[in-house]
Amino acid sequence: MEPVIDHIQVTVRDIRAAEAFYDQVMPLLGFVPMRKGKATIAAHDFEVVEYQHPRLAFAITSPRAAFASEPVHRRRPGALHHLAFKAGSRAEVDALYVELQRIGATIVAAPREYPEYIPPGYYAVFFKDPDGLKYEVVHAPAPAPAPAP
Repeated sequence: MEPVIDHIQVTVRDIRAAEAFYDQVMPLLGFVPMRKGKATIAAHDFEVVEYQHPRLAFAITSPRAAFASEPVHRRRPGALHHLAFKAGSRAEVDALYVELQRIGATIVAAPREYPEYIPPGYYAVFFKDPDGLKYEVVHAPAPAPAPAP
């Protein structure tokens, strides 16, 4: 099996507020706005907004009513620490940073190289959504091929 992710769903506190934010962010990450879908499953107290790309679906979902007021914290067991999207170049990371600022995203760290990360040349920007969910856009050189046996 090849380790390819089919879809990701993250739970947000306010689906309407989050949708307004993600409607601006997802096209910056390569998702086509016309490939967005919504569904409500009342029996499960569940709403979902899904952004489609040929290689990945990304969705935001509503919380159960009982959990709607709980704070988000990425260091809780079971929580998403952060999600990283791959950029094709440092210029793409820099351009995305400008757009994230334009739409009012919370910037955690402006684009820079992270010599402490693997591989050498790791270059990234970090930002958060309105609930504090952390995202990264990274460009890193391809790792060197493994030596022949």
